[in-house]
Amino acid sequence: MFIGEYQYKVDEKGRLPLPPKFRRELKEGVVLAKGMGEKCIAVYTIREWRRVSDKLAEKALTGANLRRLTRAIHGSAFSASFDGQGRIKLPDTLRVYAGISDTAIVVGANARVELWSQQGWKAEQTVAEEQASQIIETLGA
Repeated sequence: MFIGEYQYKVDEKGRLPLPPKFRRELKEGVVLAKGMGEKCIAVYTIREWRRVSDKLAEKALTGANLRRLTRAIHGSAFSASFDGQGRIKLPDTLRVYAGISDTAIVVGANARVELWSQQGWKAEQTVAEEQASQIIETLGA
């Protein structure tokens, strides 16, 4: 499980360190993908990426819709691994998508990690805080 919020600098080569406690769970490699419906980079363990992919394959979508969804999710995904200093290289296309330049906010999001621009994360926090009580009520908690 990934929890917490951290701020890290992205170096001139587009490499970003992740928190050491996250690296332990991610040591076998990661898949970087566009956040689903959000302007962030989602970081999945290989196991979680397979689970998400398998779940998609089980859905009863027609041929064209399934192909579009598969392209949208898998077509923009990248495999990555850590270098000797605990950094991963962020692909330029994903950095542009998420608006990440020289600083990234690393957020634990349960089964995945999310990478946000500072501005994007502030906006997401505002919306989440405004809607949190409503969401909790719909869950019956």
